[in-house]
Amino acid sequence: MITRLLVANRGEIARRVFATCRALGVETVAVHSDADADAPFVAEADQAVRLPGNTPAETYLRIGRILDAARRTGADAVHPGYGFLAENAEFAAAVTDAGLTWVGPPAKAIAAMGDKMEAKALLAEAGVPMLPTWTDADDITDFPVLVKASAGGGGRGMRVVRDAAQLAEAVASARREAAAAFGDGTVFIERYVERGRHVEVQIFGDTHGTVAALGVRECSVQRRHQKIIEEAPGVIPAELRQRLHEAAVAAGRAVDYVGAGTVEFLLAPTGEFFFLEMNTRLQVEHPVTELCTGLDLVRLQLMVAEGQPLPENATDPHWMRGYAIEVRLCAEDPAQGWRPATGTVHRFAVPGVAREFGNLRAIGLRLDSGVVDGSTVGVHYDSMLAKVIAWGQTRAEAIRLLAGALARAELHGVTTNRDLLVRVLRSPEFGAVEIDTGFLDRHEEVFAPLLPADQVSLVALAAALATAAARRADAPVLAGLPSGWRNVPAFGQVTRYTGPDGEIEVRYRLDRTGALADWSTDRPDTVASGDAPAVELVSAAPDRVVLDVDGVRRAYRVHRVGSEVFVDGPDGAASLAELPRFPLPTAELAAGSLLAPLPGAVTRVHVEVGQRVAAGDLLLTLEAMKLEHPVLAPTDGVVAELPVPAGGQVDTGAVLAVVDNSSSARLTPRRDLEPSNPE
Repeated sequence: MITRLLVANRGEIARRVFATCRALGVETVAVHSDADADAPFVAEADQAVRLPGNTPAETYLRIGRILDAARRTGADAVHPGYGFLAENAEFAAAVTDAGLTWVGPPAKAIAAMGDKMEAKALLAEAGVPMLPTWTDADDITDFPVLVKASAGGGGRGMRVVRDAAQLAEAVASARREAAAAFGDGTVFIERYVERGRHVEVQIFGDTHGTVAALGVRECSVQRRHQKIIEEAPGVIPAELRQRLHEAAVAAGRAVDYVGAGTVEFLLAPTGEFFFLEMNTRLQVEHPVTELCTGLDLVRLQLMVAEGQPLPENATDPHWMRGYAIEVRLCAEDPAQGWRPATGTVHRFAVPGVAREFGNLRAIGLRLDSGVVDGSTVGVHYDSMLAKVIAWGQTRAEAIRLLAGALARAELHGVTTNRDLLVRVLRSPEFGAVEIDTGFLDRHEEVFAPLLPADQVSLVALAAALATAAARRADAPVLAGLPSGWRNVPAFGQVTRYTGPDGEIEVRYRLDRTGALADWSTDRPDTVASGDAPAVELVSAAPDRVVLDVDGVRRAYRVHRVGSEVFVDGPDGAASLAELPRFPLPTAELAAGSLLAPLPGAVTRVHVEVGQRVAAGDLLLTLEAMKLEHPVLAPTDGVVAELPVPAGGQVDTGAVLAVVDNSSSARLTPRRDLEPSNPE
C-alpha cells in the first residue's frame, strides 16, 4: 500500500493529485522551484522539498534531485503528473530501481510510445490506422503538411506548412522549440488533414491484463495546436465511437499498457480516423472523463500501481452519463498573437463552483486551479492558470452553465483568454458541433472582447465613482460630504485612465445631495456623446457602483489595487490604470522602437544594423514561457539598433530593435547581409 506519495510536478496537477491523496489518507510530498516556493500546491503538501533554481532544467527535470527528495522525506511512491518527466522512461526506471512505487505505465511502454516514429511503426502492425509520414523533407511533394516533435506533445514544435518555400524554416524552428521543451530536437512530418477533428480515447490498463476504454473526448478547438476546450463524451456516431475504442485498446495491448493513458486520433470529414500519438500519462483534460463516468482517475492510478485490478465499473461500456466540457483558462492575450502574460493574480474568483478537484453529484461546476489570490505568474512555466469544467445532463446545458460562470468570473491582475472562451462557447457553430482544428482560424469574431467599445465609458465612470467613494470613506474629516462638492460649483472632477483602447478621460460632477449632476468622456464613439442615454447614480461604494442607464439598473463590481482598477459589469470586464494628474517626465524612446512584450531570452537575431527590411520581416526571436515569439518589422525601413545580442535576457519593455523608416535612414554599404546568428 502506498503511504506517502511524492508528486514530481507543480501547479494544478499537483493539487489535483493531492486532493485524491487526502481522500484516501495518503501523505503527500511536493517538490518546488524557487519561483514556486509560495505556490498553493506547496502549501497543501504535508512535506515540501526545494529544488534550487527556477527553470525546468534546473528543477523539475532533475531526476537525481527528485529521487533525493523522495529519500529525504520517506516517500514510498512517485506520481509524475503530466509534462516535465511524466513521459520520461529513464525517470520511470530510476524510480523503480530506487525501490519506489511508480504511479504510471512501465518504462518499456513509455519508451515505446516516446519516439513518435517508432510508435507509429509499432501500432501500424497492430492495425491502428496511420497517416503518411516522412523524416526527410526532400521527399515531400504534396502540401499541406504538419511538422511535429518526435519526443513530446502539447503542441510544442508543431508547424503547419502549406508550400515548399516555408518548409526549411518550419523544420528548423520546430527543432529548436522541441529541443527547448523536451531536450530532443528530432522532428518528423505528416500529411495535414484539412478540417480534421482531434478526438482521443482514455484508456486504462492494470497488471492483470485488462485494458479498458473509458470513452471518447473531443479536443478540436485549439490554438497553436494546443487544446483550449475539451468535451466528453464527444458528439460522434455510436459505430465510429466503438471503432475508436477498439483501436485505442489495440494500441494499449500492443505495449502491455498499465495505468492511465490517452490514444489520440485525427478524425477526417470522410469519417476516417488516423493515429496521432499515445500519451503515456494522465491528461490535462481528464476531468471531463471523470465527471461523465463518476470515476476518480487518480484513485485508479494508485490502485493499479499497488497491483489491484480495475474495478468492474471501470470496464462497463455503459457507464457514461451526461455531458462535460472543460476550458483551459490561461494567462495570455489571444488578440495579441496569444502573447503570454505575467504578473500577480490579484483576484481569482469563479462563481458557482460546486467542487474543486473532485467529481460532482449533480449539475454544476468544478474548478482545478493552480493559482489563488496573490499568486504570481512568472516566465518559467506554461501559461495555464486553471481548468473550469461544467457537467450537465445535455451538452447545451453544460455549455450555458460554463459560459455564464466564465463571463461572471473575477479575473484580476493578468490578461486571460476568458473572453475568447466565452465567445467560442456561445457561438452557434460550436453549439452545432461544427468544429475542427481550424475553428479559430475561420472565426475571427470570437477574438473580440466581451465588453463592447460603446460600454467602455460607463465602465470608466463606474471606476471613477468607486474611487471617489473610497477616497471619501478614507477622508479624515467631513467624510460624509459628496466627492468634489463645492459651495459654488465651477469645475467637475476629472480622472484619466489607460484602458482597453487607449487613454480615456472621465469628467463628472456630483451635486450637494451626492447625485450625478453631469458626466462626459473624451471618447466620441461612446455612449457619453450624441444621443447618450440618461445616467443616474443609484449608489456608489468603493467596491460596487450601481447606475440607472435609460431606466435600466446596471451594477458594476470594482476592485482597486494601487493605480489599477478592475471593473466587472453586466456586459464584460475591463482593466483600467489610473494616470497621475501630474506625470513625471520619462525618457523618450526612439521612433520605431520594438519593445519586449514580456521577460525572456533573445534566442536568435536574424538581421544586422544597417540592413533594409520590409514590414513583416522577421528581426529576432524571443523565447518566453516555453514558446518562441517572433519579433517582426512594423514598417519598411532600416535596422538602426539591435541592443540585445542572441542569448541576452530582457525584461518587459526592453528595447529589442529600432527600425528607422525616415528618408535619412542609412544603409550599411555591403552586399546582401546574412543573418547574424545562422544555423
